Amino acid sequence: MPNFRDILGDGRLYFFDGGYGTLLQSRGMPPGLSPEMFGLKNPEVVRRVHEEYLEAGADVLTTNTFGGTRHKLGPGAEVTAINRELAALARRAAGDRAFVAGSVGPSGHFVEPLGELTLADLVQAFKEQITGLVQGGVDLILAETHFDLAEAKAVVLAAREVCDLPVAVSMTFEAEKSLTGTPPLTFVDTMQNLGVEVVATNCGAGPEQILAAVRAMLPRLETPLLVEPNAGLPELDERGRTVFRLGPGPFAQASRKFAALGAKFVGGCCGTTPEHIRALRKACQGQSAPRPGPGPGCLVLTSRSASAAVGFGHPAALIGERINPTGKKALAQDLAQGRLGAAQDLAQEQIDAGAPILDVNVGAAMVDEQKVLPELVKALSARFQVPLSIDSADARAVEAALWVSAASPLVNSISGEPGRMEVLGPLCARFGAPFILLPIPGKDLPLTASERLAVIERLLGRALDLGVPKRLVLVDALALTVSSKPEAARHCLETIRLCRENLGLPCVVGLSNISFGLPARELLNSAFLSMARGQGLCALIANPGSARVREALAASEVLMDRDPQAARFIAAFSGWRPGGGPGPAAGPAAPGPKKARGLYEAVVQGAKDVILDLVEEELARGAAPMSLVDEKLIPAIMEVGERYERKEYFLPQLLLSAETLQTAFGRLRPLMEEEAGAETRPVAVMATVEGDIHDIGKNIVCLMLRNQGFEVLDLGKDVPAGEIVAAAVEKKARVIGLSALMTTTMVRMRDTVDLLREKGLDIKVMIGGAVVTEAFAQAIGADGCATDAVAAVRLAKRLVQ
Repeated sequence: MPNFRDILGDGRLYFFDGGYGTLLQSRGMPPGLSPEMFGLKNPEVVRRVHEEYLEAGADVLTTNTFGGTRHKLGPGAEVTAINRELAALARRAAGDRAFVAGSVGPSGHFVEPLGELTLADLVQAFKEQITGLVQGGVDLILAETHFDLAEAKAVVLAAREVCDLPVAVSMTFEAEKSLTGTPPLTFVDTMQNLGVEVVATNCGAGPEQILAAVRAMLPRLETPLLVEPNAGLPELDERGRTVFRLGPGPFAQASRKFAALGAKFVGGCCGTTPEHIRALRKACQGQSAPRPGPGPGCLVLTSRSASAAVGFGHPAALIGERINPTGKKALAQDLAQGRLGAAQDLAQEQIDAGAPILDVNVGAAMVDEQKVLPELVKALSARFQVPLSIDSADARAVEAALWVSAASPLVNSISGEPGRMEVLGPLCARFGAPFILLPIPGKDLPLTASERLAVIERLLGRALDLGVPKRLVLVDALALTVSSKPEAARHCLETIRLCRENLGLPCVVGLSNISFGLPARELLNSAFLSMARGQGLCALIANPGSARVREALAASEVLMDRDPQAARFIAAFSGWRPGGGPGPAAGPAAPGPKKARGLYEAVVQGAKDVILDLVEEELARGAAPMSLVDEKLIPAIMEVGERYERKEYFLPQLLLSAETLQTAFGRLRPLMEEEAGAETRPVAVMATVEGDIHDIGKNIVCLMLRNQGFEVLDLGKDVPAGEIVAAAVEKKARVIGLSALMTTTMVRMRDTVDLLREKGLDIKVMIGGAVVTEAFAQAIGADGCATDAVAAVRLAKRLVQ
């Protein structure tokens, strides 16, 4: 067998295998037992499935280790040993006839601020699993069915620490967004920054439904693509089994489109069998795969939910400069005391002005950058969608901030200071973080363009020698003040041109530096900006509140033929008047709520840091606690729910708003109980069914129900039906909520419904989970199905009326 990397550019189409869960269930795996544990006890059954896929024409077999982390296998499990044994089983089946991909699925936990684990915690857990996979002889690591960008990134980081095998990462999308709000293109941008060998999408839907997500991945794709759809959507048959109705022939005909779109690898996920792969291979006979191209030639910054492209064919990216304590005494004092509210207000103001990227600098006297910078980055990432620029001279503070970043932030900056490239260059490559290359070799500034270019080439060579990809480099062209160096602007413009023509590198400038010490600075700044755009400037660090800067950017896009039919310019400036009319900053800005002025706004925007102060202000004005809840807090969370359903908000915003509301409730609830006495609240018992250890969705529903006035008893995960019913009887519950993620465990939901009927109990049952449908709910006799936490709250309220 060749090395897996050797086939990535060979022009051939390759085939992965298909699903395992439903196949193993049909061959004796009992409900509630994980495929990994079943495989250890019944290795010949799993080996035979591997062999059947091989006989069907699969070029890549996947290990039966999807749930092989410590979080899924449970306490006391020998994670590395289990994964080693299951990987070796696949390796023996494949021999030298197929590659083996080591499957790494989600852990079932979120990283902070969405959950309690840190990124480093997840990396450690994945390292244990990947170590076993490598020892078992896999050819590549396959992170599959991931729905959170930070967790997918954690698998890549873990794999790079353990081995040098190729890494493929697959994300699952619904309505062209992942569960935590990542669009397909942002996923691709982030993974390519991390340098993975294959990007992919799998599961979630059948081939027709997954097509839109695949197309959305293509605009900047330069990495081989893998697509693995389900055999349609799961249904419950007449015998109570989960089945996928899309047969091999229709599946193959629908999936062959992916090869035509440019996929290098195709395969199947849930419900697919060796017959599906055999039919797919036959349907794709004669098709080839395109060799990976050089890509669009732009640098891309990402957050969990947005991308900002920086390159010659894109609008100039304005990096908001105002989160910087220099010259801001009050902000410096707040940061020194660990208060982040003022910095978040500055972020909001810049986003409202149109900034698509925010620079984050906390450097000031008495500020512990290594503590405050990551905390602020984490807080900003939780509230806002725009990518961030991590701005610090402290390398340890930069590293700490990278450890709390879910995606690809910009690092500002790496200079020629001795040792800085050696420390930060590999760090940026490891975390997939683009960086600003600052061509200052020491204490002396290079004044002429030729001097700067020599420094840039030297630093670039050093970066490449360290394994840092050129795609991560953004050059600071050094805008020095013309008040003391009249030739400074000319040399800066020449540097921008030389970087574009000679090196193919995009440039950024700190715009306001050019006019320091002179009157009418905005006039000089805007004129220089227009000149720099003409030379190829791709980004600027500036105040997005400057009307002249916004005007110059918008006008330059029209004049450089980058605003088709001047549509953006007309929309923004049709009412313009000399002296500063309206106009946005260049580049798309992610939407953001206005600065919180009251309880309603605070909940809607998730302003958890100010909610208690606002509650106290309302109470001091004599507001009744119950009226605050009924008239402001509940309407606010309902608005959040509506935005979530309209796909304007995603899981991070929903969770942050729910936690903000919970914080306010914590202050008001004792006061309301004093006013009204002990109030009987409807009780909801929540559980993940027996055999299933996924509880993220259930935990979110619990949080939302508590915020809506329910008393919630959360029984946890892997809970037998008898225990669920007994707890519901004891607590006099009016509704039971059941969760299941896997097709192999969703059938256990019927156990609870049947037991309630046997006992003659009138307790309503609602169900939910990724594979659960309303038709399934009706089939098992449940009272309703909820597709997400917002729908679950609405359903629970209706059931207890």
